Amino acid sequence: MKDCSMLKDWIDNWELNDLEILNRLNHIKTQLSLALDPVQFGYRPNRSTDDAISTTLHLALNHLDNKDSYFRMLFIDFSSAFNTTVPQHLIVKLSLLGLNTSLCNWILDFLTGRPQSVRIGNSISSTTTLSTGAPQGCVLIPLLFTLLTHDCVATHSLNHIIKFADNTTVVGLISKNDELAYREEVQRRTQSDHSPLIIDGSLVEIVKSTKFFGVHLADNLTWSLNTSLITKKAQQRLYFLRRLRKAHLPSPILTTFYRGTTESILSSCITAWFGNCTVLDRKTLQRIAIDVEHSQLTEWPPIEENTIKRQAGKNRADL
Repeated sequence: MKDCSMLKDWIDNWELNDLEILNRLNHIKTQLSLALDPVQFGYRPNRSTDDAISTTLHLALNHLDNKDSYFRMLFIDFSSAFNTTVPQHLIVKLSLLGLNTSLCNWILDFLTGRPQSVRIGNSISSTTTLSTGAPQGCVLIPLLFTLLTHDCVATHSLNHIIKFADNTTVVGLISKNDELAYREEVQRRTQSDHSPLIIDGSLVEIVKSTKFFGVHLADNLTWSLNTSLITKKAQQRLYFLRRLRKAHLPSPILTTFYRGTTESILSSCITAWFGNCTVLDRKTLQRIAIDVEHSQLTEWPPIEENTIKRQAGKNRADL
């Protein structure tokens, strides 16, 4: 009976703490709504990786319309960004943004002095007290990280910094081989035009393609590589769909399996890249839909229809 009472008290305290965190979260959003970075696309309502990709490509393609112009992109992924956050640095920034002292002190107390141990079976490790990083899964942390990095902005009008959570892309719009503003943006030295990029003594690798928010972005801004890779991945998933069909599973189950395992691959950020696909790329994608029809014995809509529906949904959300 005593153990049950203790469990109830713990649950009541947990619910109270959770409610308190949500209330503080709403209070911070209200006080600092103007401080939220407009080019931070993570943890924001009605924003997604589609918007981050579209914004980045729009900047680059518009600039290429100018004479003697090109662009450079630096892709940065901070290692263990949430786990290495220093609460004291965060509090200084929150104070400068105008958050009241009592709420700053509450956040500092919440993030520091956290006991942590690891349990495996019946074995429990010794307790370690943490005063850096942030609790995993807490709804407050994404907002705090966004505010911590709100001042990571471009200092020159020809540069743009696009962010999605801790993934950061520096876009330099360059004309007449003048890379000075771009190179100053990421604090490096240069020897000549198109020379290697060096940050803190380390050479930044130049690649022909990179995975950018879930899509494969080529240096020539075409989508053949992305189409090829996602088609290959989708074909691998269709193998299991065919196996399920041979087991005589009903069509609704096959459809659910396809949507969860294959369509999610084909439609990831599709509003950002499908419109610029070549005819050959579109035919390659449509062959997947044909294979699905054969596997499910039902008619499947063309990829174009899926794109139009998703774009219409995004437009409604923006309005």
